[in-house]
Amino acid sequence: MQRLRNYLAQTAPEKQSSAAIAYLAALDHIELSAPDVAASITQELIDQRRNLKLIASENFSSLAVQLAMGNLLTDKYAEGYAHHRFYAGCDNVDALESTAVEQLKLIYGSEHAYVQPHSGADANLVAFWAIITQRIQNKEVEKLQKKSIDELSAEEYEKVRQLMVNQKIMGLSLNSGGHLTHGYRHNISSKMMQSVYYDVDPKTELIDYAALAAQVKKEKPFILLAGYSSHPRKLDFAKMRSIADSVGAVLMVDMAHFAGLVAGKVFTGDFDPIPFAHVVTSTTHKTLRGPRGGFVLSTKEFSEAIDKGCPLVLGGPLPHVLAAKSIAFKEAAKPEFCTYAQRIVANAQHLAEGLAAQGVRLITGGTENHLLVFDLAKFGLTGRHAETALRAANINVNRNAIPFDANGPWYTSGIRLGTPALTTLGMGKDEMQAIAEIISEILTHTKPAIVAKTGQLSKANATTDENVLKQAQRRVKDLLDRFPLYPEIVIG
Repeated sequence: MQRLRNYLAQTAPEKQSSAAIAYLAALDHIELSAPDVAASITQELIDQRRNLKLIASENFSSLAVQLAMGNLLTDKYAEGYAHHRFYAGCDNVDALESTAVEQLKLIYGSEHAYVQPHSGADANLVAFWAIITQRIQNKEVEKLQKKSIDELSAEEYEKVRQLMVNQKIMGLSLNSGGHLTHGYRHNISSKMMQSVYYDVDPKTELIDYAALAAQVKKEKPFILLAGYSSHPRKLDFAKMRSIADSVGAVLMVDMAHFAGLVAGKVFTGDFDPIPFAHVVTSTTHKTLRGPRGGFVLSTKEFSEAIDKGCPLVLGGPLPHVLAAKSIAFKEAAKPEFCTYAQRIVANAQHLAEGLAAQGVRLITGGTENHLLVFDLAKFGLTGRHAETALRAANINVNRNAIPFDANGPWYTSGIRLGTPALTTLGMGKDEMQAIAEIISEILTHTKPAIVAKTGQLSKANATTDENVLKQAQRRVKDLLDRFPLYPEIVIG
């Protein structure tokens, strides 16, 4: 119990935090049976305190959210959904899940909510199959004058199954900022469905809704999917719904990246997906600042099919994560979360302005959400070069393809930055401008390495001026010293 003893000895009683005591006691207990695991958790805290987290899909959840996941709820099976389980003794899980569902419906104003998915990818699979089930399977079963699919003969079932597979999905391409689960060739979404893409306009790097409408009328997708992983602009969901309706498509929105901006009332009106989408999926981390997990929102039409995510796709919920989700949803419903969401976007815009002042080209010319993507052409680097150089300076980012990227999705020609985590720490305009300067300085003094065997420039390896790197590390440390992560947790 050394960590806890040190904390209690070093911290005055009136300043001691119950969350810190619980956190450190848990680490000390873990160390008794698995010292290597405790060491890795401790080192991760140290590392996150030493590095600027600018990965757009990451954040810092509250200690209450984290602590909720470490308890005996993990020992409970609860297949089914609240008050409709395949196991006995789920009263407390029912209470947790019901609270989370109602809280989520309240935050977003949705007719239905499903909180069991373990990730955004799981949430999308639940949504895809629920849409297919509701719009195809259930209607075909009704045509056969049967009460349920269980009453179909083997031959009837096979005919229905053949109708369900190979439906057409149309999502934003990975090249234009979409996500792997939106029909990417190497993802299950494109293997269970016929996948076609839409792209941003090559000149503006924005979505051309007139061009999209024409493409949708030509392709006639079963599901029109809106959402992104690295597009720095808001989407007009009123237009997207009108386009979907023109061919009778289901409009599905993946708001994993901007769920917190919807909850925080930054995205409203035509930019709020809930009034326009048939089905909305999301993660619970990223801008929503909860535990790793997912959820699905929908109109009443799809509610029954979605609630059957287990056994449709999921093996069952994780009750300990449901507890953490419930806490995160309650946090997101507080007025101060709206202020936080607004500051995320303001910080992204300040960071974008800072980079633009350094002569960096921003994809779409700026940002309207929590992320931005910039082109590395000015520096003569690939994304691999830049990601590694910035990591050496204690800045965590991820390389990212830019629209119509000549370097492809592995090496890439861009870097994606996000502000949710640094906003959680309390950073603002001055810090964003300082970070923009540090990033530009590092990349300006980074050069591709030469491959000895060929004499050509490496796409992966690069070198950075040592003096510039050390200065950047000092500036990063100064920033993080002023905005410490979980300051109540004292280790060492």
